[in-house]
Amino acid sequence: MSTSHKTPTTSLVPLTLCWLGLCILTLLSLGLGQWFHAAAWLPLLVAVIVWFKGTMVARYFIESDLTHPFIRRVLKGFIAFAPLWLILTGFYGGQFAQWGSLFLKH
Repeated sequence: MSTSHKTPTTSLVPLTLCWLGLCILTLLSLGLGQWFHAAAWLPLLVAVIVWFKGTMVARYFIESDLTHPFIRRVLKGFIAFAPLWLILTGFYGGQFAQWGSLFLKH
């Protein structure tokens, strides 16, 4: 069994590159939404971008690679939650709204 432990990085270069990547992905998703707002495949692509951005934040800023495996799995589930709901509301938004309105009627 290995006793070597990973240590947090002290270099700002990976963080800066990650931040630039997040900015580029944000601008890309804004552009895709503007240009292809009626495309049926857009919710899938936006969900992939959101998942990728969440993974980048977890890896480089939260440093999830250094955490306990249980915490890492919980974080991965949390990161997958938002894209999943983006996909579901993108394709079944009307149905979710209808279900929600059933609970609000008096």
